[in-house]
Amino acid sequence: MIAHKFLLAASLCATTALAQSSGIQPENMDRSVKPGDNFYLFANGAWMKRTEIPADRTSVGSFTIVADKTDAQMKAIFSDLVAHPAAPGTEQRMVADLYASFMNTEAIEKNGLASIKPELAAIDAITTRTQLATALGSTLRADVDPLNNTNFHTQNLFGIWVAPGFNDPGKNAPYLLAGGATLPGRDYYLADSEHMKDVRAEYLKHIATMFRLAGISNADIRAERVMVLETKLSQVQISLADSEDIHKANNLWTADDFKTKAPGLDWDAYFSAAGLTAQKSFYVWQPSAFSGASSLVASQPLESWKDLLTLHLLEERSIGLSQAFAEERFHFFGTVLSGAPQQRPRDQRGIALANGMLGDAVGQIYVARYFSPESKQRAEAMVANLLAAYHKRLESLDWMSPSTKQEALRKLGTLHVSVGYPDKWRSYNGLEIKPDELASNLAHTSLFDYRYQLSRIGTPVDRSEWCMEPQTVNAVNLPLDNALNFPAAILQPPFFDANASDAANYGAIGTVIGHEISHTFDSEGAAFDSEGKVRDWWTPADYEHFKQATAALAAQYDAYEPFPGVHVNGRQTLGENIADLGGVAASLDAFHAATAGKQVAAVDGFNADQQFFLAFAQIWRTKTREASYRARIVGDPHAPGEFRAEIVRNFDLWYKSFNVQPGQTMYLPPDKRVRIW
Repeated sequence: MIAHKFLLAASLCATTALAQSSGIQPENMDRSVKPGDNFYLFANGAWMKRTEIPADRTSVGSFTIVADKTDAQMKAIFSDLVAHPAAPGTEQRMVADLYASFMNTEAIEKNGLASIKPELAAIDAITTRTQLATALGSTLRADVDPLNNTNFHTQNLFGIWVAPGFNDPGKNAPYLLAGGATLPGRDYYLADSEHMKDVRAEYLKHIATMFRLAGISNADIRAERVMVLETKLSQVQISLADSEDIHKANNLWTADDFKTKAPGLDWDAYFSAAGLTAQKSFYVWQPSAFSGASSLVASQPLESWKDLLTLHLLEERSIGLSQAFAEERFHFFGTVLSGAPQQRPRDQRGIALANGMLGDAVGQIYVARYFSPESKQRAEAMVANLLAAYHKRLESLDWMSPSTKQEALRKLGTLHVSVGYPDKWRSYNGLEIKPDELASNLAHTSLFDYRYQLSRIGTPVDRSEWCMEPQTVNAVNLPLDNALNFPAAILQPPFFDANASDAANYGAIGTVIGHEISHTFDSEGAAFDSEGKVRDWWTPADYEHFKQATAALAAQYDAYEPFPGVHVNGRQTLGENIADLGGVAASLDAFHAATAGKQVAAVDGFNADQQFFLAFAQIWRTKTREASYRARIVGDPHAPGEFRAEIVRNFDLWYKSFNVQPGQTMYLPPDKRVRIW
């Protein structure tokens, strides 16, 4: 859903050696394919045929070209940090020390399990349900972000997210989401397909191996107990599509409500261990999952819960315990679940780790070195053009009543857009990082971030605050803040190129910008008003029209079948598909407005409008290993890239531009083409 994150459906884990040219790339096209039969292959077929996925990657694609360029930039930064150590106590030194602790394999092997032995002993000493609740509460972390990072999943029993309150968007509030299972989605535990059965068998082996590596007895029996418990936890959770329904998530519980609505867990002990005794209320995202999970705390054997806590601790710290642990974790999560034969080079993994945990400290260096004021200004100009185009589209809607339209325009007018980097950087003052203790560093940074998020509860909302770092190849819509973030790293070719034509730039980065603006009014964003409050600001007739139009779009995507019997979930991916539809429409208008009266040169025989649509399709070129592809179908709110490119079949101008005729595969009769914004 992007509600919120444009997402590189192709993760930042792929590469290609192809040089980037300005504008569209004719060499990537397959002109033997008719545009009306498969526009994605027409735009990308030659690239698909010649591109191989490297052994250390799960996918390769347009987004990862930018990611690889950013990786090279990051490598230069980290080389300097190592060669020229900053003063102790500075954030630059923290970054260098965290990176050094990952690269110091000798120290990792020497330290082994030492750092987690006290925690393992504490788990082993649990003999009562109250002690279990305390142990579960101590594992609560800020590791979920349902609107901005497409992350509804936490391995811990519950996860916390701190954000503007649904009903009081002026103050930050705590949201609790249910978890407890390791696999990417509930289908991995419950589906009857042979693929899922095979994954479950491999997961059972993985659990037992992790226990054996830790010297824990009866590994196979313990693995079975964990599998049974995680399966039960998955059974009480709701689907990803249901989790994306904001109205089902808007449940404000007092601390006492947990005792009556979710009995079974000693909530006083849980909240005390989590440091939340002073908090009077929480938004509960999935009430039935909380009730179900709490019931399982009371009914399932203590030994099963202790095994689960042990496994989750080993998984969380695995890369800092030994090479054997790290390799076993990669074997399952990297190879079995995602299909990657080998890991990325260690230095790249170390950079990714430091960047993920100390992102703002790295980001300050990144923007100073690689993001020019000129790039920021030009991107901001494009944003202004897209906002103007969207404003005109809203004003001209013939299906929306004046009252609803007025609020929609108000919401668009108060949208806060940030380009490149935040106005204020987060401080890591007080975080302890040692260059030779990776496992401890992992624990310290996780706890430091958790406490930082708790400190934000009840504070006034700062709409200029970012939820991602400028070196992230992504973009985000923050519906509770009514704000957008466009990090510096995505403002590079092939998305944004100062030497490319306007047609290519608007077809690429323009549709990204339009996508994020469109999230303001997607199936999720439509639930929030101009202040970020969950409020019904639609007339019944307007909302009924909106639901009918979005249902038709969901049906389009339900029909896509990447594997026999495996379909894209149109409801699960609806928010993203609405945003793609609106993004292309607004960017197309902005492009025409920006080039009005100007002659746009043809490229390899393609006129301006054709270039626009081709540029859009080419940013979605993606080649993915089957295991990873299947995982995304189950657990990703974004449709695969090949189907995101097919949103063009809803645009009359696309039919005209490529002479698409009835009888061709992608052809939709005019009355079946979805038009929303």
